[in-house]
Amino acid sequence: MKPIYHPAVSDITVEGILYAFSDPVRVQIYAGIERSECPQICSNFLKVGNRELPKSTLSQHFKVLREAGLIRTERKGVEMHNTTRCEELKERFGGMIRAIIDAYGEQGKKQKSKRR
Repeated sequence: MKPIYHPAVSDITVEGILYAFSDPVRVQIYAGIERSECPQICSNFLKVGNRELPKSTLSQHFKVLREAGLIRTERKGVEMHNTTRCEELKERFGGMIRAIIDAYGEQGKKQKSKRR
């Protein structure tokens, strides 16, 4: 079985993080993993927001998050268990990631209130 690639913290870049977070679905996935007390599997995100996503699309989103260094994936049987790398990244990037997640959250609230 092919090993799962995780970049070293020193190899993680701001550009990579911003690219990973350029898609609102990936931000929602990351935020869902971050809020969870335990590792999350891909199928927990078959519905993100009001959209249903195929597993192949989800796999691609998880790959982008992992290769950007935002999540750590561990294979357990046939499932991939995902956790954030918050503590590792906080040392290098401070509050940047938290600020991005919070900004998306605020943006989402404004968009919902406009629709009402």
